Amino acid sequence: MTASRFSFLDLLVLVTYLAGTTALGVWLGRNQKSSTDYFVADRSIPWWAVMFSVVASETSALTFISIPGLAYLGDLGFLQVVAGYILGRIVVAYVLLPRYFEGQLVTAYSLLETRFGGMTRRFTSLVFMATRALADAVRVFATAIPIALIIGPVMPREYLMPTAILVLGLLTVVYTYRGGMRAVVWTELVQAGIYVAGGISAVVLLGQSAPDGWHGILQHVGEAGKLHLLDFATSIDKPHTIFAGLLGGGFLSMASHGADQLIVQRLLSARSLRDAQRAIIGSGIVVFVQFALFLTVGLGLWSFYQGRAFDTPDAIFPTFIVEQMPNGLLGLIVAAVVAATMSTHSGAINALAATTTHDIYMPLSGRTADDPRTFKMGRIFALLWGVVLTGGALLFPEGRTPVVVIALSIASFTYGALLGGFFLGIFVKRARQRDAIAGMTVGILSMALIVFAKPLAAAYPWLEAALGPFANVAWPWYVLIGTTITVSAGTASSFLGARSAQT
Repeated sequence: MTASRFSFLDLLVLVTYLAGTTALGVWLGRNQKSSTDYFVADRSIPWWAVMFSVVASETSALTFISIPGLAYLGDLGFLQVVAGYILGRIVVAYVLLPRYFEGQLVTAYSLLETRFGGMTRRFTSLVFMATRALADAVRVFATAIPIALIIGPVMPREYLMPTAILVLGLLTVVYTYRGGMRAVVWTELVQAGIYVAGGISAVVLLGQSAPDGWHGILQHVGEAGKLHLLDFATSIDKPHTIFAGLLGGGFLSMASHGADQLIVQRLLSARSLRDAQRAIIGSGIVVFVQFALFLTVGLGLWSFYQGRAFDTPDAIFPTFIVEQMPNGLLGLIVAAVVAATMSTHSGAINALAATTTHDIYMPLSGRTADDPRTFKMGRIFALLWGVVLTGGALLFPEGRTPVVVIALSIASFTYGALLGGFFLGIFVKRARQRDAIAGMTVGILSMALIVFAKPLAAAYPWLEAALGPFANVAWPWYVLIGTTITVSAGTASSFLGARSAQT
């Protein structure tokens, strides 16, 4: 790629998008007066807007950049996991959402305080904040990859990623700080439209580049076995199987959409429980179609590049963008990538600020949601979290593992404990606050052992025999395993507590 590849027209499209999104977010936040309005938009968002906001938030730049790389390196097996996402959403819609709407809550973890107590609420909020900060830093890093490729010819390599990350982080913080959840949702609608249009454009261009169009591409990738979809293997070391997909993907979706404030906060912005249920189930269908679109892009890229090796799988689609997209469309596609990450980044900042304000600051300060001081502190927390997430992205190292796998693994690390805490509260009537915290602590520590089993066994050979069974557990199983351990440990604690009380 030469320095002139990114033309003035591309730059104009990109700058217009960035300026327009930032201005829209600031304008939408002009009349906010309370923290409830700032964090859940006064529960006034229509269901279809919430649905697309959920889609835009959970897919982010990882879908745009990393999912094509999965199909390029493998096949369509990832769709088995996405099918599980739909099943998990149905459970959330009819098990957790009714309980959230009964209490007119602002954060998901308020429900745990009602069931167990304030300490449980603060514990789960802190777990969420740590997990979300790590996962979102990875997402910001992922989006900076194509930006760095574009500005590469005019800047030394060591400054590429930091510059791209700082630009993205700064602009997102500005409109999120000013606009709150209302700005997050409505700007995400624009952003979702742009990056889906980008994916469709890539499909069209790839078809035009092949002699026989998509008929020839599909024949080519079919001969290579890349259209393979269903895998009925029962081994837990394979991530893309029908069992890992439906069970593991289902539990992952239950946790991400029922116990993660990033998504729950959007659902709480809906006008009613019924609207929230329509939004979450509808989002599962839309996400399935969207993942299929970007996996199809990956198949086209494999045919286009004839399976050539890349330094990192996350550079495959960005390389095609900067080398093959015509001017004007190149700017739009880059804007699509930026849109994808800004949507999740802004939502994460708002969700982290909401939990900090409502779960930590308000209980400790004794202030209410309607207090002007609470509203002011909410904005300050949004600003601080924006700085933290941008800083985390600056520290993230480049590697050969697809970024989407890293992000999902980070999320799965604690999701099981969070979901297990909610399940304890709903299904184990005898469980108390001590049991919930004990169960979640055991769940997190156990998942730490499973996630780090392989590197620990490699570093300390004397541990290999003990850690061997855990060393190759695929990431879709993390949430199911973590949830099972958390509920089991919490239930056991409740019986031990009852026995000690009797003696």
